[in-house]
This record gives sequence, C-alpha cells and structure tokens, in this order.
Amino acid sequence: MKGVIFNLLEEIVEAEFGADTWDALLEAAEASGVYTSIGSYDDGEMMGLVAAASAQLNLTQDEVLRWFGSKALPRLAERFDQFFAPHTTSRDLLLTLNNVIHPEVVKLYPGAYTPTFHFSSEGHDTLMMEYSSNRQLCSLAEGFVQGTLAFYKEEADIEHPQCVHRGDASCTFRIKFKSD
Repeated sequence: MKGVIFNLLEEIVEAEFGADTWDALLEAAEASGVYTSIGSYDDGEMMGLVAAASAQLNLTQDEVLRWFGSKALPRLAERFDQFFAPHTTSRDLLLTLNNVIHPEVVKLYPGAYTPTFHFSSEGHDTLMMEYSSNRQLCSLAEGFVQGTLAFYKEEADIEHPQCVHRGDASCTFRIKFKSD
C-alpha cells in the first residue's frame, strides 16, 4: 500500500483525536510510523492500524475503514483538484475512476495497486458499482463514496447487497441518488 494512504490516516487521526492517539495506534499496531507518500508498505501494517483504531475507538474495522474513507476524500479533493473540478456530481466523478483517476494515481505513485470498478445503471437515479480488489477493502471504497457525496453536497442511499466478506463472488454497491 502506498505511503500516501498512511499519511492521510495519520493526518485524520491527529486532526480528530490528537497526536497522542496516533502514537498509541502506532504502538498498538507495532507500526513504524515513518511513511513517505511514494513509498510502498505492507498491507498488513495498514490493517494493524485499522485493528488498533477499532479497539481504541470501539468501532468495527469496517466502520473505521468507512470513517477513514469519508474523511480522506475531502483531503484528496484538495490535493488533486484537477480530478474533482471538472465534475458537478458524484456520479460523474465515480465514473472516471477506472479511466482517468486510477491511471493518474499509478503515474503519481509508481507501483500503486488500484481497485477496479464496473458500473451499470438501474434507472436514472441508481448507479450500481462493483468493486474488485485483492485487498478486499470494500468498506474503504464505501467511505470514499460517502465522502464523494458529501463533497458534491449530494445525498444517496448506499446498499451493499453483495460482499466477498459474506461469501459473494464480488462486492457490489447500489447508490440511489436522492433528488431535490
């Protein structure tokens, strides 16, 4: 996993809970805490931090991942405005993940492994999003979707009808956008 994700987690934890909490998570996870944005680190180290946060904050690991994704998105939008500015809706941005955003991520962070998404529509207000990644971080992806909705000041109901963690072949999200 690229260091930029660790950097974001550190920033968010410190902003919301303080530097002492970040230090406690590092200690509990037996993690180094030294991450360069372009460096590559073992996925297990991130999951150790997630497990430590889960225990310290009394949340499930999935809740921690969703929280992190939703809090990280605005920071990503600030850093990478060029990906967000051309779009006026969450749907428009999400549909660029495979063909625009993730190829650029790989250019910026050589060696980055990005998930793949497949999209389809169920009517004009519902986007089906299939998430595929060996990391199986579907809760993080859901958090990023929640953050995207907040960024574009939209509301949607997000369902997760299929999940590899429940024995399904893939993870699928149904995002039903609410009209004004």
